[in-house]
Amino acid sequence: EAMMDMDIRSKPLQPHWYERYLQPCVAELLGSTLFIFIGCLSVVEDAEGTGRLQPALAHGLALGLTIAILGGI
Repeated sequence: EAMMDMDIRSKPLQPHWYERYLQPCVAELLGSTLFIFIGCLSVVEDAEGTGRLQPALAHGLALGLTIAILGGI
């Protein structure tokens, strides 16, 4: 019962500087690099009949993959 009467004040835990500043920048860099790299590679091949569908699908899948992997950061 004595434990219940004690006023325990704990400080809120601050995230480490790496998680706060560096990790989001690295995630943004990796995400943008993946998005641009996949998008550019989808246009390199000059196949007839693909039109605008191939680059659109490649960009969409690259964006979805980037969000799935790095969305938690």
